[in-house]
Amino acid sequence: MSYGGDFADSFRQFGVYTGRILNGAKPADLPVRQVTKIELLINFKADKTLGIKIPTPLSVLADIAIE
Repeated sequence: MSYGGDFADSFRQFGVYTGRILNGAKPADLPVRQVTKIELLINFKADKTLGIKIPTPLSVLADIAIE
């Protein structure tokens, strides 16, 4: 199980920062941004292998489910 920022959104932000730096902006002048989209990923294959039972209400909330 993992709860954290969306990797695609993070990489998109890296691209924006890189573009700004390549266009002459100073890295120290760029604002710090936080991840705005957070995802819950549950690996049900590992769940079964380890013999762990994920509660149904939690499994319904998963953004990404690996079967």
